[in-house]
Amino acid sequence: MRILLLGAQGQLGQTFIAHGGLAARGELIAASRDGNVPAGTRGVQADIADESALRAVLDDVNPDLIVNAAAYTAVDKAETDEATAMAVNGHAPGILGRWAATRGAGVIHYSTDYVFPGDAQAPYVPDAATGPQGAYGRSKLAGELALRSSGANHLILRTAWVYSAVGHNFLKTMLRLGRERDELKVVADQRGTPTTTTLIVEGSIVAIDRFVEKSNRPALTGTYHLTASGETTWHGFAEAIFDEAVTEGVLARRPVVHPIGTSDFPTPARRPTYSVLDNRSFAETFRHTLPAWRDGLHDIVHSLASQ
Repeated sequence: MRILLLGAQGQLGQTFIAHGGLAARGELIAASRDGNVPAGTRGVQADIADESALRAVLDDVNPDLIVNAAAYTAVDKAETDEATAMAVNGHAPGILGRWAATRGAGVIHYSTDYVFPGDAQAPYVPDAATGPQGAYGRSKLAGELALRSSGANHLILRTAWVYSAVGHNFLKTMLRLGRERDELKVVADQRGTPTTTTLIVEGSIVAIDRFVEKSNRPALTGTYHLTASGETTWHGFAEAIFDEAVTEGVLARRPVVHPIGTSDFPTPARRPTYSVLDNRSFAETFRHTLPAWRDGLHDIVHSLASQ
């Protein structure tokens, strides 16, 4: 099976390559905007915002499975740059899907909690009514709809509060600020589920194994939520990060973290108040346990300590 990984330089793409699971299941070709990928992996250049260039890469690589880990994730910037967000998040998945449908290939695509309005009282199930409140969410929902209507075999895996030991994310920001400051203020009235890229990669591999047929052609379908289990606030996440960081020796001392409200930290884009995703259908369908978010945090901080 030939696998094309898009977004190889992002934190999810980097985790896929480091994990090795895709490479173990076929010929892996990793794509990034400049074509640079880690040594030992075949790399190609692909700007998914450029339709003609993207189609050319697809024709050249001719993958059996496309793993789309590329995304426009600048939530606030998207409010004034929605055209670019829509090109990457909204239009590109449709291009991938239409190409895949004509070749019998499959597509795995990642979406977000931002497709929902963010005002629920219980975790969102996969078929809950969508209602994005900003440009980023609109672009991601457009991508879902385009892929579903393409006719391709596909999996849409929604996730949330994604972080890892690489790239730019909340964990890395908190660790940096924790070294610089004695006190911090963090929003305490938004709830979600911190999810590591490792959990997403491992769940994706399980899904690939479950749905790849004997012919080595992917038979994929459906929308699922792939997150860790449980929930917390950004303030609770920050407190847990500092607990782990001090225990593992990543930080010498623990800063004081003061809870604040969303209104005390205004941003261009509206953040969901409640964005917990119900992941039970993924766990049941793929027979794969999704661990508590604290477990993933411990593993990531421990890996940082070992570095």
